Amino acid sequence: MKLNDISDNEGATKDRKRVGRGIGSGTGKTGGRGVKGQKSRSGVAINGFEGGQMPIYRRLPKRGFNNIFSSDFNVVSVGRIQIAIDAGKLDGKATVDAAALKAAGVIRRIKDGVRVLADGELKAKLTLEVAGASRTAIDKVEKAGGSIKLLAAPAATEE
Repeated sequence: MKLNDISDNEGATKDRKRVGRGIGSGTGKTGGRGVKGQKSRSGVAINGFEGGQMPIYRRLPKRGFNNIFSSDFNVVSVGRIQIAIDAGKLDGKATVDAAALKAAGVIRRIKDGVRVLADGELKAKLTLEVAGASRTAIDKVEKAGGSIKLLAAPAATEE
């Protein structure tokens, strides 16, 4: 077999549609744009225009806002941590923090910190260093003989 013998399967690729290349092509003359007017020209941006009627984005009231100072936590349950320990991905004797959870594949990326919730059961004695935890999660960890150290939230940088 030579490199120049290699080809894709028959019908696997379609030819590019060449618009505006004669009436015999089926997409000649107006090039699939219809006839005349603003929308047949290039550079048209009339999304949201409702023919002079008050557009829906102006008819409906504005509501709420995006708080730029809010924290986005990784939420992890104690049951999920126990599963990672049982699978051997997480070392129960070492301190469990955001970096350890990421290395174990429990969380994908470290956001503003980890918040532990009480869903599931915990058997291992753990030392957790997290940004937050629910009251029942703290109770479950302490009942299993472990401890939780709550880290201070990262301070918002002022410019």
